[in-house]
Parts: sequence; C-alpha cells; structure tokens
Amino acid sequence: MDRMREVHRRLEEAAQGGGAQRIEKQHEAGKLTARERIELLVDPGSFEETDAFVKHRCTDFGMANKQIAGDGVVTGSARINGRHVMLFAQDFTVFGGSLSETYAQKICKVMDQAVKIGCPVIGLNDSGGARIQEGAASLAGYADIFLRNTLTSGVVPQISAIMGPCAGGAVYSPAITDFTVMVKESSYMFITGPDVIRQVTHEEVSKEELGGALAHATKSGVAHFAADDDAHALGTIRRLLSFIPQNNHEDPPRAETKDEPDRRDESLNALVPDNANKPYDIKDAITRIVDDTDFFEVMEHFARNIVVGFARLDGMPVGIVANQPCFLAGVLDIDASRKGARFVRFCDAFNIPLITFEDVPGFLPGVNQEHGGIILHGAKLLYAFAEATVPKLTVITRKAYGGAYCVMASKHLRTDLNLAWPTAEIAVMGADAAVEILYRRELEKAEDRDAYKKDKTAEYREAFANPFVAAERGYVDAVIEPADTRRRLISALHLLSTKVDRTPPKKHGNIPL
Repeated sequence: MDRMREVHRRLEEAAQGGGAQRIEKQHEAGKLTARERIELLVDPGSFEETDAFVKHRCTDFGMANKQIAGDGVVTGSARINGRHVMLFAQDFTVFGGSLSETYAQKICKVMDQAVKIGCPVIGLNDSGGARIQEGAASLAGYADIFLRNTLTSGVVPQISAIMGPCAGGAVYSPAITDFTVMVKESSYMFITGPDVIRQVTHEEVSKEELGGALAHATKSGVAHFAADDDAHALGTIRRLLSFIPQNNHEDPPRAETKDEPDRRDESLNALVPDNANKPYDIKDAITRIVDDTDFFEVMEHFARNIVVGFARLDGMPVGIVANQPCFLAGVLDIDASRKGARFVRFCDAFNIPLITFEDVPGFLPGVNQEHGGIILHGAKLLYAFAEATVPKLTVITRKAYGGAYCVMASKHLRTDLNLAWPTAEIAVMGADAAVEILYRRELEKAEDRDAYKKDKTAEYREAFANPFVAAERGYVDAVIEPADTRRRLISALHLLSTKVDRTPPKKHGNIPL
C-alpha cells in the first residue's frame, strides 16, 4: 500500500508541472497547459502517459535541487477519432519548456514507438529552446529528434502544433514534419529573434511580424494553418487526421456519405466564363464536385494562385491541387510551385489519390522570379507529379498553356485519367500572344491590323485552343460535360483502387531542391 501511495503522489507531482503560479501565468497569456491541450486533442479518457517520473540529470548551476517530475514534456499514447496516435506536449511551466537530455529522450521514445506500431506522431510545441545549463547534451538531444523526424518522414504522418515560442534550432523539427499549425498572437517561429536582427541588420521588427502565425501562413509558407486559439489549433489537427492514414502501408480512412456518387451539378456547365480572361473561383468547382461540399483547404493564405487540400469522393479521401484563376490568373510562380510540390509528395507518400483541376496560363514572368529560381522551383512540382504513383486524375477546366500544361499532372507524367471540359484550351500559349509571334510581319504590313489580328486569333483558337486536338492524340482521355465530372472521377477512383505503378530501383531520386 505504501508503494501505491508513492505512485499516486508522484503522479500528482508530475501533473502539477511547474506549479500553480506558473499554470496561472500560462492561462493569463491565453494559453492552455500541456495536459489541458492533450485532453482537448484526444478522445476522452484515452491518453496513457509514459515517463511521467523522468527527471533531468544536470547537476550544474544549482540544477540538482531543481528537479521536476516529467522534466518539462508530457509524452504518451492516445486515440483520436478512435485511432491510435503517439504524442508529446511541451510544458512551458517547467523551465520554460526548455529541452534537456532526458526531455529529448522522452520525445525520441515516442517517435520510435510511433514507427514501430505505425501511427501518427503529434508534437505540441511550447518551449524556450535548449536548456542552457546542459550545453552540448541539450543540443545533442535536438539532433536526435531531427534524425528521427527525417527517418520517420514518409513512414507515419508527423504533425506539429506551435502553441508558444519556437526559436533557434528548435524550429527544424516542425519544419521537417508534414504539417505545422500555429496559433495567432501566442506562437512564433524564427531562427534569430528581433534583438539579433536589430543588432546585425538594424531592422526593427516585432516577434509577431517576424515569426508569428500570420507571417508564416501568408509570407513564408512555414505554417500550413493559422489557428485563432489553442482549441482551434487542436480541432484542426483532429480534422486533418480524419483524412489521412495511420502509416504508409494503409489506405486513408473512408467515411460514410449520403452524397450520391452519380450526382450531377448542372451549375458547373456555366461556371467557366465565355471570356477567357474573366476569372472565376476554382473552389466553386471543387465544392460542387466533392462529397457534401466539404473541402479542407491547406495553406489557404499562402500562394493563393494554387489551391491544395483534402476532400472525399464517395467517401474516399483525395488530395486536391488546383490552379486558382481568381488570383494572379492561376499562374504558377515560385511559392505556388513549392506549395503544390510538398502537398503532392505528402499525398503520394501516404496513398492518397490526387485530383488536379487545371486552369493555368503559364509560369509567372519577371526578373525576380527568374533570379529567385523559378526554374528549380517549378521543376519541384513537375518532379512531384511525375514521381507520384498513387491514382492521379486531372480535369482541365480552361487554360492549359505551355510548360505549365506539362507540369500540372499532364498525361505525359503517368496520370491515369485526363479529362477536359469543352471550355479547355490546350496550347503552347494563349491565342493573342501566339498570333503576335506567328504573324508578326503580316501584322506590321496589314492595313487594318486589329481586324487582321482578330481573324488570325479566331483561326488559332479554332485550330489549337480547344480540347479536341489533344484528345485526338490521346493526351486527353475524354471531353466531358462539366456536370458529369463527379461521376467520372468517382468511377475512375474505384477502377484505380488496385493500381500498381513502379519506378526504377534506386536509393532515392535527386529532387531539385
């Protein structure tokens, strides 16, 4: 009985974290504690804690007398939506959540277990960084975690929530994981903070402007989601997990739906404007086609000229990549290419079929784009689509011009089904630009230049800017009525459920990073 009482005493000690006063400060900052976050994230009563009694081993700088059970990180297993996950939650009330040698070992144990059993690993980050008192041992702990992030990548899903500070070398672990959720106004990520930047470059910037949730969700692309508060961030993780499998050997989880697989939406027939230069919202097409109009967008505020996210068709999770005509005309640029490539590679790693909606006028021209490496970044998206072996379906809604046509999951990249709406235009470039090049001399000599150009533009559109030339060559499998898109995609997904596509044996490819 004495031992049992000792167990309960130690568990109560661990549950107190850094004590009532520090927990109160956490709440005053609008933040939940590590344990409160876990309770809100997982299915009720499912969390099983491990290593609750672990304490640090540091004896320098008076640390021998400052030992707290758990050592600043809560680890264990739980269930989310009835499925197992491994997780850790950094406890800012204990030494500011700073990472020690034993703290890192706790996290590594969780990650190793996730790989063994084949389930997602979730990290709730709220830490001041490396524990200074431990020096190299703390840095080694970070490196041990980074290695596991890398080896785990593509094996089980890894999700990071940034719910407080995350600075210096600590940012690299979330950066390697598959998805990062940040909380507005209470979290930040950066390599060097405002004070260092002020000293080195003389730039004045706040933590929020430099590395806050909105900065990373809109400008850098580091954050996939920017949540309003802790509860919103944790709810986002739960929803994200509902679309993805437990590991790279499983299929994503199907869901029941009452949305009929052969449902038609006649409004799609009028979605694309007659004027090829007039924008429309590709999300209108996506939501009308997928189950129950439910589209879970990823990186919504970054590179808005391309849309990526998850949805279901006949209950089957799919990853969607779509050009967005109502933002920069849907052109591909550096950021859009990076965003699309990373998402495509995640879906391919975890057996999630890819649906591409294409309306792309080309790559964004400009000195900044060229000097910024649009060639390399555009090649990332090309590489990702070409490498992917999951079922791939493409719907060309309007423009498919030049090299961007090739990149956006064209038939030539082993895409399984390529459909085109009657409004599709598949050509090297737009008719206006093509006529300026093809008939430059004639236009210079023409008495009525505008009339001559109008006639030649109409000829070009008739000859090339339609889906039928590509269909005649087999580059497009079918030209369909837009209202029929849902049925055709679902039929293809069922057909491709047993698809096997192989790549030549190799250690790994050399993607243009």
